[in-house]
Amino acid sequence: MMARKLDRNSILFFGGALVLFAVVQILISVGVLTDYYSNILRIGAVMAIVSLGLNLIYGFNGQFSLGQWGFYAIGAYAAADLTYRWSKLHTANGLTVLLMVVLFVGLALWGLGRLLSRVRGLDILSAFGLYLVAVFAAAYLGVRVGGMLAEPVTGLLNAMPPKLASQLVFFLAVLLAGVVAAEVAYLFGLPVLTLGSDYFGIATLGFTIIVKVLLDNSDTMFGFEEMKGARGMIGIPHETTWAWVFVFLLAVVVITRNLLHSSEGRAVVSVREDEIAAKAMGIDVARYKNLAFVIGSLFAGLAGALYAHINGFLHPDNFNFIRSFDPMIIIVFGGLGSVTGTVVAAFGWAILLEGVLRLFLPAGFETWRFVVYPLLLLIMMLLRPSGLLGAFELPFLKRILPPLKATTPAATDAKGGPA
Repeated sequence: MMARKLDRNSILFFGGALVLFAVVQILISVGVLTDYYSNILRIGAVMAIVSLGLNLIYGFNGQFSLGQWGFYAIGAYAAADLTYRWSKLHTANGLTVLLMVVLFVGLALWGLGRLLSRVRGLDILSAFGLYLVAVFAAAYLGVRVGGMLAEPVTGLLNAMPPKLASQLVFFLAVLLAGVVAAEVAYLFGLPVLTLGSDYFGIATLGFTIIVKVLLDNSDTMFGFEEMKGARGMIGIPHETTWAWVFVFLLAVVVITRNLLHSSEGRAVVSVREDEIAAKAMGIDVARYKNLAFVIGSLFAGLAGALYAHINGFLHPDNFNFIRSFDPMIIIVFGGLGSVTGTVVAAFGWAILLEGVLRLFLPAGFETWRFVVYPLLLLIMMLLRPSGLLGAFELPFLKRILPPLKATTPAATDAKGGPA
């Protein structure tokens, strides 16, 4: 009976998602939803992905973070550079180099982590220094190997139909952007996650500011002339369709749900509930803080990559520290620790901010929408502090406990009590 219940919930969830996708896609195809409204829906889906990552870090793990927008920016620029090089420069060198860098850096982080786990008494800053040396060496090796692979991979992609090659490059760029954000988060989180929640929030805010400044000077400091620094990057292909954002959003929701229902997910939540008690029960608090932070940043990188290919233009001002509060507002509005609330609030945020308020405020008062929706948030916090859907979750996303084993009279008599 339990299996049938789980199957029914899964069928209802995925069936409803498929119907929603089909209805929206049909409305876009027949022109009922114009490019403007389609853009709002895609922005809403992107904001849902980045906000789910922050909800995992803050809502489920209890770590107050303002660095989500920095990882969002890293994902956006990383993916945009890869697709720009393919579509405008007709080379796959960006793809092969980043793939090899991600691979070698990941192996270096894993190998060094295994090695240092056997070393006792090593302080966190010394370990961080060793990680930095290993990462730079691995990145250098990845650049050299990736450069050698660029020409054959370019020839292979050119042998494919152009549309298929572009879609493949885009898909790989989005995945690689997410992994890059995750690896940066792992490295950044090693020393920073040892701080208390408030200090951690300040450190992550500083990280977002640093990323924005580096993007302002990306053309001069790092040699990425196509990014154009503070002038903004143009020429990014418009690859993010409703189908792409829907698939990635659905994948992120399912991954989040499965993670939270696993033993690792229960450990992540236990750190939020009581860190001292979790440590006393033998839970590796540092490990699970880093796990939530890395996965949440992975989601931010994926969202940034999708965002970069909606309008085809990126500017560092889109990633300033003021914007870093947007996902925080969304998860508070939807309800901390609620996957359903986060997704609903993200779409509501996009429709309200870019649709209702932009279109219906009087001419010359469009920027007042940045005043109206914080006021709505303030009113909501006063009337419903738990958020719009803080106590609600779709049945598929809820954790269903297994049934208790039935006690037998024989077992009860043998032990003198319930078995």
